[in-house]
Amino acid sequence: MPEQPYEPEGVIAGTGMGGAMDLGASEATTLEKAPGAPPGGGPAGRPRSLWSDAWRDLRRNPVFLLSALVILFLVFISLWPSAIASGSPLSCDLAKSQDGPGPGAPFGYDGQGCNVYTRTVYGARTSVTVGVLATLGVAVLGSVLGGLAGYFGGWWDALLSRTTDIFFAIPVVLGGLVLLSVVTSNTVWPVIGFMVLLGWPQISRIARGSVITARQHDYVQAARALGASDSRILLRHIAPNAVAPVIVVATIALGTYISLEATLSYLGVGLKPPSVSWGIDISAASPYIRNAPHALLWPSGALAVTVLAFIMLGDAVRDALDPKLR
Repeated sequence: MPEQPYEPEGVIAGTGMGGAMDLGASEATTLEKAPGAPPGGGPAGRPRSLWSDAWRDLRRNPVFLLSALVILFLVFISLWPSAIASGSPLSCDLAKSQDGPGPGAPFGYDGQGCNVYTRTVYGARTSVTVGVLATLGVAVLGSVLGGLAGYFGGWWDALLSRTTDIFFAIPVVLGGLVLLSVVTSNTVWPVIGFMVLLGWPQISRIARGSVITARQHDYVQAARALGASDSRILLRHIAPNAVAPVIVVATIALGTYISLEATLSYLGVGLKPPSVSWGIDISAASPYIRNAPHALLWPSGALAVTVLAFIMLGDAVRDALDPKLR
């Protein structure tokens, strides 16, 4: 049988289904590399990671950008409230009680003659501080306990599961009324400690499920076969691939903790005067809602915008980190 001549302009490419198809040389090259695309699927020939893809999606998400701007503004006024509000939030004049907006007081005055604008600005510091510290405490404690239970399993996993069931059975507001009613400290630490105490079970279950899923992957089995220690496997291989759900839940929960602090302060068991808090101001303005609605409107609006911003941020981060939505 005569030998077929070699044709450089034609190549044979497998179809992946047991057959083949004739392609021109230029078409075969197109399958290997799209025109203008960097090799490897990412910049400088490196494949993009989940985090780089998530950051790229977040930068294009208007919901994330809007919520991030609001949160950055809240952080700014929490660190430097005097930059946009002059005077002390504790300086009050009963002669101006329930007065409407005026020079130096664009939000008016409350029932004690305090500047509502100044107190609203300074109240952001308390809310952001409680929300951030409570979220960090819950995320660290829940991630450590849940991660260890998911990795080692056995009696430790069973003990953690039964413990979280007990904590889930405790109503949060009722627990706060009982536990914080006996606390005499006027700082934010009892409130933060209470939130961490009742908030870690949710994060622990998320972390446990993520670690159980991650430890079954081939790269974990390969690391174990190569003699890697448990601590190295947890820190270098499992934690980076299991932390995304924890970040999403913690971000959304941050707004919930801010709302919880305001609720407890409104009920009189959270922060107490002379502390400055949106919950305290809402509680103090409630009896005068007909005569001075502005004293209730502004701290309530600031609380609603803050909680909404963190929830929107958490939703955007969840969408960016969820591979199923790609």
